[in-house]
Amino acid sequence: MDNTTRTELRKKAINTRITALNMVNRAQSGHIGGSFSVADILTVLYHKVMNVDPQNPRWVGRDRLVMSKGHCTPALYAVLAQRGFFPEAELATFRETTSRLSGHAEMNVPGVDMSTGSLGQGLSAACGMALAGKLDNADYYVYSIHGDGELQEGMIWEAAMTAAKYQLDNLVAIIDDNKLQLDGPTAEVMPLYSLEDKFTAFGWHVITCDGHDLEALDAALMEAKGVKGKPVAIIAETVKGKGVSFMENNVHWHGNVPSAEEYEKALLELQAQLQEVEG
Repeated sequence: MDNTTRTELRKKAINTRITALNMVNRAQSGHIGGSFSVADILTVLYHKVMNVDPQNPRWVGRDRLVMSKGHCTPALYAVLAQRGFFPEAELATFRETTSRLSGHAEMNVPGVDMSTGSLGQGLSAACGMALAGKLDNADYYVYSIHGDGELQEGMIWEAAMTAAKYQLDNLVAIIDDNKLQLDGPTAEVMPLYSLEDKFTAFGWHVITCDGHDLEALDAALMEAKGVKGKPVAIIAETVKGKGVSFMENNVHWHGNVPSAEEYEKALLELQAQLQEVEG
């Protein structure tokens, strides 16, 4: 990744966080913490890796993405609008009763490949898409993004077995491993680790990387494309609330909305980061 690409992706990731913050603040509802932890992952996928056509969202040859942690739509919608799937002005309608931009991902939004939000189900849907691609001799990839707390659902591991059985090497599951969920640390609510050992035991190729390092994410996703005969799990080690000092590693920001003072403080921090990157 050259310096120009790195800088542009970094700017997009920060702008995604700013946009997500504004959306949640305007709606007085939404999930900031998980949106901030997944922002870099979505940025690299949509602006660097995935083969999509915003002018033809249902193009049969496109790469697919299942946002299994479907409550983190502030980041997803922000990136889709950046990419040109719908006007950025529409983001101002987030969570309004007449808006198609609801709190959980829905397929009536251009660029959304699967309605999600009921946790644990996204990997099964992604398996179905990947298996269909194999049967059709198609060359698209299916990416799914999961929260670490979501992996406590048994359905995830049924899907993991299915993906290995059918050798779905066109499937890449990315774990947004921020180690926090609604009720606290995942290690206390229901211990998950080692995720690497679990996915390996289920027959997957496993890659672990820093989920906020754009180059590391890009390298992991490129490595995934070279794997044959088995699905790939990328364990992206992230920080909930990444980018705003008082939100980082704080379970409070799973679904709470900042006060007016907190909003201004968070916005100033993110704007300062953007100015630094822009030089």
